[in-house]
Amino acid sequence: MDPRTAARRFADTWQHGWTHHDTTAIAALYHPDATHTSMPFRPPHHGRQAITDYITWSFDGETQPHVTFTDPIVDGDQAAIEFRVHALDNGRPVTLAGCVFARFDPDGLAVHTRDYWHTTDGHQ
Repeated sequence: MDPRTAARRFADTWQHGWTHHDTTAIAALYHPDATHTSMPFRPPHHGRQAITDYITWSFDGETQPHVTFTDPIVDGDQAAIEFRVHALDNGRPVTLAGCVFARFDPDGLAVHTRDYWHTTDGHQ
């Protein structure tokens, strides 16, 4: 799969999947042996199941998410994609803004991802 197509599919699926907490759809974007690192000092998640577990944990307590992903910036087999989420986290409004960096295999599956994000109380 062309990396631009893979990156666009990644962004679109994450946007829809996060909005609907569809971890199955999101997990299907990752190679079975993929690695994901969330934030620079957390240990990486190795394998699709560990990534799925992390995503499930991340969605816990979150309701009414409004999620947007920007158009990916693609270079070779890698992409950078910004995102923003407005949601309720255990009943209180939060805004999360960040960026995910993804590298894709020839089949269009993410083999390595890392993200950086920040949250703030209230909708910004």
